[in-house]
Amino acid sequence: MSSTYFVALATGLLTSATLQAQTLSPATPETPAPAADCPHPFGLADNTARTFTLQDGRGKTTGYVRQRVVSLGTEQNKKKTQTTNTVLLKSGAYDAKDRLVYLRDLTFRCRQDTAFTDGLDQLNPTQLSSFQDRILTYSPLPLSWPNQPTIGSELPGGGMTVDVRSSAVHIANVYSMVGKRRVTGRQTITTPAGTFECYKVEAELETGTVARADLKLTSAVRVVDYYAPAVGLVKSERYDKRGRLEQVRLLTAIDEAAGVGGKAKHNGKKS
Repeated sequence: MSSTYFVALATGLLTSATLQAQTLSPATPETPAPAADCPHPFGLADNTARTFTLQDGRGKTTGYVRQRVVSLGTEQNKKKTQTTNTVLLKSGAYDAKDRLVYLRDLTFRCRQDTAFTDGLDQLNPTQLSSFQDRILTYSPLPLSWPNQPTIGSELPGGGMTVDVRSSAVHIANVYSMVGKRRVTGRQTITTPAGTFECYKVEAELETGTVARADLKLTSAVRVVDYYAPAVGLVKSERYDKRGRLEQVRLLTAIDEAAGVGGKAKHNGKKS
């Protein structure tokens, strides 16, 4: 994906697009469904759409994230000994009044017994708002989500680093990385999209802008993710520096047959 696309993303020049979703019959809550052969990341099929509702710490809706599967594909390593299945998603963030904030492409992957989300999903475009008309080079590191992890195990970190340059000099590195990831348990999560048996992963999200070794602005907060292997992320919580719940991202609708132009329901409204 070209840097030009992401420059447009960061400066708000992308045109509006609507991603649509509606409720799916809930998954069986007893056991996370294993998918060792991993036909698609998180079971996502062509035109599947999902809606996530964003809430503040008091439960007030602050926006939505809508994702729709655009295409399915495969990748092979250089020796062609390993195949990775991929899914391309259009992901749009909207404010509480359903106005588009930003739109981006995400690629999820899976191979053997592990799915991987796109590191770009960890980057808030506002981190790049002060670098308009600069050359941006993106270096994503996917986050792994094993189908059947061991409680107490550690998971690799991931996220996004962006090298910011002018035509002549390096300006800064901007990053948003999730680290210190540990599987701490399992929990049943019920949302408007269904009831899911999830693994609980606690981690630290660090964001920063580094201009020089002696000139950097960083911040770290605690995050807790709940994911069902056959579905993906069901609920994500972010806490502020004082340990208070700051934001919740909740899966509220899934539509397995969302077509372009179709209608879907979310939070009692039709879009």
